[in-house]
Amino acid sequence: MDIQESQVARLDENGLQRRLESKDLLSRYGLNAAPVDDAAVERSVAALLHAIGEDPGRQGLVDTPRRVARAYHELASGYTTDPVELLNNAVFDIEYDDMVIVGDIEFYSLCEHHLLPFVGHAHVAYMPHRKVVGLSKIPRIVDMFARRLQVQERLTRQIAEFMVEVLDPKGVAVVMTARHMCSMIRGVMKHDSHMTTSAMLGDFRHKQDTRNEFLMHIQRSKHE
Repeated sequence: MDIQESQVARLDENGLQRRLESKDLLSRYGLNAAPVDDAAVERSVAALLHAIGEDPGRQGLVDTPRRVARAYHELASGYTTDPVELLNNAVFDIEYDDMVIVGDIEFYSLCEHHLLPFVGHAHVAYMPHRKVVGLSKIPRIVDMFARRLQVQERLTRQIAEFMVEVLDPKGVAVVMTARHMCSMIRGVMKHDSHMTTSAMLGDFRHKQDTRNEFLMHIQRSKHE
């Protein structure tokens, strides 16, 4: 890389960091929330226990409000993730234009309708356009959007759109399959049902061969 190319690369990197730190981006992706208010969570959990007929003061429950508050630091960590810190300068300039796929990414999230978990696997692919991202960053992006109150459809779309924001690729594809506790342990109680959602952007939406190649890789991984 000559001096001029190096200067352009630094400008691109600085431009990406400014975008990731902008109020507009943080607002659009729900990354500007206040940290978990432990005291408020503890009061709310104690009130909930009382409301369902329990005694928040009995031995097995006396520490439950505190434990739940601590758990929500992780369960809701996606609201306060710093995208600059998450990527940690792991976006690289490279001449590579074939498909990149990271499959079978385990994730968990919370259904915003019943506050019950849904868990599953994500498959993320992109067609680079002069930039690639470090392998470990894609699962972290999935977690950033999963660890909050969600619906699976929005979760899938947010991951795809954020990948476009970071890499400006030729295309992005995200397929997510999950089992939802809100339909397994209540309501219809269908224990074996699962939900699949997809977001296809760019080449994956407009080029059938590209989309088929990605779906073929997913099917192949299920049989390995």
